[in-house]
Amino acid sequence: MNQKVSGLLESYREEYVRLLQEWVRIPSVKGEKADGAPFGREVRRMLDRAMADAEKMGFAVRGFDGYACDITLGDAEEKIAVLGHLDVVPVGDGWTYPPFGAEIAEGKMFGRGTSDDKGPSLAALFAMKAIREAGIPLKRSIRMILGCDEESGWEDMAYYTAHTQIPKIGFSPDASFPVINTEKAMLHLRFRAPAAKSGLQVISMATGDRLNVIPGESRALVEGGAELAEKAAEWGKAHNLPVEARVTDKGVEITTIGITGHSAHPEGRRNAIGMMVCLLSALGVEGPVRTLAEAVGMTSDGSGLGCACRDDVSGALTCNMGILHLEDGYWMGTLDMRCPVNADLKALRDSACMHLPGFEVETLEMKVAHHVPAESELVSQLLAAYSEETGEEASAVSTGGGTYAKVLEEGVAFGASFPDDEDVAHQANEFVDLDRMMKAARIYANALLRLAAE
Repeated sequence: MNQKVSGLLESYREEYVRLLQEWVRIPSVKGEKADGAPFGREVRRMLDRAMADAEKMGFAVRGFDGYACDITLGDAEEKIAVLGHLDVVPVGDGWTYPPFGAEIAEGKMFGRGTSDDKGPSLAALFAMKAIREAGIPLKRSIRMILGCDEESGWEDMAYYTAHTQIPKIGFSPDASFPVINTEKAMLHLRFRAPAAKSGLQVISMATGDRLNVIPGESRALVEGGAELAEKAAEWGKAHNLPVEARVTDKGVEITTIGITGHSAHPEGRRNAIGMMVCLLSALGVEGPVRTLAEAVGMTSDGSGLGCACRDDVSGALTCNMGILHLEDGYWMGTLDMRCPVNADLKALRDSACMHLPGFEVETLEMKVAHHVPAESELVSQLLAAYSEETGEEASAVSTGGGTYAKVLEEGVAFGASFPDDEDVAHQANEFVDLDRMMKAARIYANALLRLAAE
């Protein structure tokens, strides 16, 4: 890589750490819509902060009414896009560090958004800064696009693409290295059914607020007393699962403890809602809860819904029940399926409906898979940049995660986590290793030089 660019990046470390701390301390979780703030005031505050920082670095910056912004280096008509996002998922349970404290311990910064996606986006922005300050002539402009609704409905990208022309090719620093050139299709469903009037009665339950998060804890208040609490505890022991049951003056409060994570990567995780419906069904709750226990339960492959499938390009389908609430006598929840490239999404939806008798099932989202050939200029140059900076041979891989790469005609996900990194996105105590993030910044600079420099 260009030695001047490399040296500049090394000199930015302290500034990068300071800015990332300030970004993470803004709790940019989607909130109530307000004037000029379609995703809530905190998300708008984060967007304004990012634009101000980019302007101080000397970039041309455009805002798009609180939905997104873009930051441009160069004036060439052809552009390379870098797509990141500033919104974060809700905090959830289980933190030992302040979720928005940006505390540093043993070379790691902890906080929601450190890895997903403020840390990687800022690393790519500093890569652009180094290229700019090094005075490298560009044959292609570099345009960073920062959105504000990636963790929810992608309304930001719909608004952005409706108001300006988006580049054809580029990458999203919102996944893992070396290069993800295949993203599975997505099928998001919402289901609803009246609670059974017979059998054991659940008084209240409300778990989850994002369908793409594996819930790490679920609580339900159930009618009963000491005998029921003992049965719940025995079920946990029999299945070697962490269950707590406490008798209150309103009934028995039952808590199931899972292992949270991103819905696209259920390996090694444990869904607390799945645990809860299986436990409630075993205790005598009937109707929709029993159906969910049988059709979904603690599985993550969609087999109980008749949806299990796989292909050689992208692997197996995954399924996550991220939300389950009892509201006004109705059970309401969601399913997030990440589906192989060649899967028939309509057939999968129909199968899920068939295996959920008594439920109204609504399709929230149906996104086709995304694939960029490994032999393309984009993928080959990104792999070359990764190999040069790491000394490792690499090839493109697939993921169940969904990134802004899908917005581009020819887009891929590129970093910022490394193959042996712990998966911390959407989890308690989310963090970035600062040394590794600076290494990612070098990879981004190398890649942008390969794609954009004269």
